[in-house]
Amino acid sequence: MRAVWVTSAAGPDGLRVRETADPEPGPGEVRVRVRAAGLCFAEVMAAQGLYPDRPPLPCVLGYEAAGVIDAVGEGVAEDRAGSRVLAMMRFGGHADTVCVPEGQVFAIPDGKDFTEAAALPVNYLTAYHMLHRIAAVRPGERVLVHMAAGGVGIAALQLCRAIGDVEVFGTASAAKHDVLRAEGCAHPIDYRATDYAAEVRRLTGGERVDVVLDPLGGADWRKGYKLLRPGGRLVAFGFANLASGQRRRPVHVVRQIAGIPRLTPLQLMNSNRTVSGVHIGRLWDRMDLLAGELREVLALWEKGALSPRVDGTYPFAEAARAHRRILSRQNVGKIVLLPGE
Repeated sequence: MRAVWVTSAAGPDGLRVRETADPEPGPGEVRVRVRAAGLCFAEVMAAQGLYPDRPPLPCVLGYEAAGVIDAVGEGVAEDRAGSRVLAMMRFGGHADTVCVPEGQVFAIPDGKDFTEAAALPVNYLTAYHMLHRIAAVRPGERVLVHMAAGGVGIAALQLCRAIGDVEVFGTASAAKHDVLRAEGCAHPIDYRATDYAAEVRRLTGGERVDVVLDPLGGADWRKGYKLLRPGGRLVAFGFANLASGQRRRPVHVVRQIAGIPRLTPLQLMNSNRTVSGVHIGRLWDRMDLLAGELREVLALWEKGALSPRVDGTYPFAEAARAHRRILSRQNVGKIVLLPGE
């Protein structure tokens, strides 16, 4: 098995490609020969030691992969071998061979390729869970999407478009605004050149928005909360502000944590606002929930309502370059790693 290992908390500099023995599927498992694996911002943070769920070092990251089943464990039908599938796992996906429970693999629709399949599970499942289960977005509502040109951001824009009649505001650097408009964002906002909160208030005539999807964290959660009109929902799903540059900066981390707003149930009640948290990586004991939502996503993908935007593909040997692209906020859409190159 060839895999990308995280050997230290040095970020991209701590990544190494290593060979180990191929895993064997246990009872109820299938083995997948991986053709493509998704790279998420959470995994980039984990390589810097900024993600609390990271396995002990050295470790192999990766929540999602796509490939072909080549072996099955006891209790799994033999005819599963040869199936084209995408898979979700609790780390380990940045490898050319993975073993996962049968219930965590899903058939890739005919005509869809491995690269797009690997770009789908984490980002689109996260966006779908936030928009449909947590925020319950309806036509006629306004949604603010932060990091709108990233993997989850693009997924959220496409899912809002599929809902229909949702007015979307998205933050991203100016160079990415044409992409946001093409994906259905009515109001791209250059967060580097303007105060996005002031711009949202201006664009809405002071009425504010119904939903804020915030992977930034810290003081931005406070700003997002204040942008909600009565009945509004803030969904926190990351803490990207902890990452600053190619290496971890402890003082910066402390400052960001100090900016987290302190809210009480009484405050929420009196303001008629909701604050929710989403961490797909901690929903593994609700695979029934995740599997059902992912099937909804796959159905939308199959009929063309969703189209994963892949920013670029990188061979395992260039995984550090892929991490650096995400850390520098250059990517538009998903980064995918290819083990066979």
